[in-house]
Amino acid sequence: MGFLLKAGAYIFHPLLMPVMGTLLYYQVSPRFIEPELRLTKIFAVAIITFFIPVISFFLLRNLRLVESIHLRTVKERKFPLMINCLLILLIVKLVFDPYQDPELYYFFVAILFTTITALILVMLKFKVSLHQMGIAGVTFFLIGLSVHFQVNMLVWIGFNLFANGWVASSRLYTRSHTYPELIIGFFVGAIPQLTLMNFWL
Repeated sequence: MGFLLKAGAYIFHPLLMPVMGTLLYYQVSPRFIEPELRLTKIFAVAIITFFIPVISFFLLRNLRLVESIHLRTVKERKFPLMINCLLILLIVKLVFDPYQDPELYYFFVAILFTTITALILVMLKFKVSLHQMGIAGVTFFLIGLSVHFQVNMLVWIGFNLFANGWVASSRLYTRSHTYPELIIGFFVGAIPQLTLMNFWL
């Protein structure tokens, strides 16, 4: 049981959520998108939101700015979140266009606002749950896609809602977060997605 609870934090790691959201979009979207262009954008998202942050972590650890990949203290989160803000901004500026890819463009703009909010909370010495932020954001993006494209995605939405509970239980089980940190993380991830849906629904 303990292994399954811990697994939730790794399967739904916040670094994987942007790629997950992008893959879900291309799976659901009825628009024709050239396979080469689709793969290029998926790889760009994976490199910018996953591989570069992982490499940055090792650099920060060598500089003794972080101690572990779990970022257990508030202080350790400041530089990774700053780097993540810059990387998400890079995606918004260079990878997706608001006219050609409005859904993904505003998905990443919402992620940017979520990350900035998490950074502000860090400055205020509050350790919001990054895991809960990530899975909540993808869940509401998926709900928006289902409404926008009029596609029945109840199974996927149900699984994502289950994943929200799984992640929360995992973080509580490992004593990584408290209830307020998880609840605030959920709303910090969900509200920007809900707000920016107005631009593409």
